[in-house]
This record gives sequence, C-alpha cells and structure tokens, in this order.
Amino acid sequence: MLAALVVPLLVLTAAACGSENTPPKITSGADFGQKPTVSKGKGTPPKNLEVKVLHQGNGTTLSKGSIAQVNYLGQTYDSDTPFDTSFGKQPFSLVVGTGQVIKGWDQALEGQKVGSRLAITIPPDLGYGPQGQPPQIPPNATLFFVVDILKGTNPPKSAQGAVQPQNDSSLPKVGTNTDGKAPSLDVPKTPAPKKLVSNYVIEGSGPVVKNTDTVVVQYKSVLWDGSKFDSTYDRNAPTTLTLNQLPVKGLTQGLTGKKVGSRVLLVLPPDQAFGSQPQNGVPANSTLVFSVDILGTM
Repeated sequence: MLAALVVPLLVLTAAACGSENTPPKITSGADFGQKPTVSKGKGTPPKNLEVKVLHQGNGTTLSKGSIAQVNYLGQTYDSDTPFDTSFGKQPFSLVVGTGQVIKGWDQALEGQKVGSRLAITIPPDLGYGPQGQPPQIPPNATLFFVVDILKGTNPPKSAQGAVQPQNDSSLPKVGTNTDGKAPSLDVPKTPAPKKLVSNYVIEGSGPVVKNTDTVVVQYKSVLWDGSKFDSTYDRNAPTTLTLNQLPVKGLTQGLTGKKVGSRVLLVLPPDQAFGSQPQNGVPANSTLVFSVDILGTM
C-alpha cells in the first residue's frame, strides 16, 4: 500500500516541477554596461508588471518628468531573439512618466536610480496590447527587457538667469516668464532675417553647450507669419535633442555655445531649416522661429 501511494506522489511531484514557470534569464553579458544575451521564458508569463533590480545604482532617483538615458534589450517572453536593442548603438533618451513610451516602461523606471540594471517583464496591457507591433511583436505579447539606466536628471521647469534686452524691432520678442508655462512669441510684420539669429532672452549660468551634447529643452516654435509649428509645452514635458544628429542644422548651430539654464531666441532662415522641401505642414522656404529653454544636458 505504501509503495502504491509513493509512486503516484512522485509522478505528481515530477509533473508539478515540469510545469513550473521559468522567466527569461541573462545567459551572458550579465554586468551593467554589457550587452546581454537572454534565454526565452517558459510556462505562463506573469499577469502583472515585474521589475527586478539586477544591479543597484547609486545615482539620481528617477521620477515623473525626469530625463533618462538608457541602453536596453527587448524580446518577447517566449523568444530568445531580441526585437530591438540599443546596446552597441545610440543610447535612448526619454522623459519618464509622460507617455513617450509604453506604460510598462514608465511605471518600471519611476523610483529607480541611475546606474541600475533592471529586468522588466511587461504584460500585454502595459505593452502593445492586442494590436502588437507586427511582425516582430505579436498581439497580446508579454515583453521582457533588460535596461541599464546610464544617466538621469530632474530638470528645472524653466530657464533661470539674467533677463536680456530685446531692442531690435525687426526681431521676434520672447516672453521672460519663468513659471514653466509657454512664453509669448511675437513675430514682427517685417521681412525675415536672411541669416541665423541666436540671441539670449534669459542668460543662464550653467556650462556651455557643445555641439556633441544631448540637451534637455522646452521649446515653442512658429513660422515667420506667426502660425504655430510645434511646442513641447503642449505635451507637458521637455524633450531631448542630440545636437549632432538633428536634421535642422540651425538648431545645432544656434544652441551650440549657449549656456545651460538659458532661454534663447532662434530665427532659422530656410537654408538653416528645411530649405526648399516642405516638411510636416511647413511650406517650402519657410523661416522658423524658436524660443528654447536649455534645461540641462545628458
């Protein structure tokens, strides 16, 4: 009788062990900064967001509105083939908690420290949901990411510094409010400048921006006729610009050499903007006007 009871018990135990869920694991490149290789997960993936700190950093704690720069590798839970990675490429910058990325990323990064390596398992409702991202990410896929938080900053809400005179009546006038709201940007009824204009509206006291920097900015932009072009204020979050990768060379030239903490008026003639090609609703040969707050560098 005892033998009869033991054998089924062993069978049940073995069956239970065989059905255990095994999450994806790093099989090589386990250290912070190394490009990881990750095995596929087995069994039923978790239904909730799971964040495991593989290496605890000691830098800035990220919160909603923080600017983070990360390296990442992502694959679906049941695959060992990455669908995307930034390792060996350009790190990825984002504003945490503002909807620039999938919800699982926003939730996972808040509260984490710069210098940390995270393993993040994201259920479909916090990822790409029932639509997926074909062909690499099928519908209702659970995602697995390894994320290294390389840099992070909590930028101020506005430029701060010495207000500069704006005496040239042929140039746009920019508001000098420092409450984090969009400044006024008034374009005169005069011919547009033929050369790039880059003037301080508020001169900050931070380090000088280099043309290789990734800058954290809030900006508002209009065409010379005053019609709206774009504004980060409408999205309630700053953004990052990697200056040596911008398609609009006037932004790179106009911000290089300016101090962090400043508000800058930029007027970009067509040859410094989009030229003779219409772009995203901007007519050909348009002059662009920007107010840019340089909140930090990455």
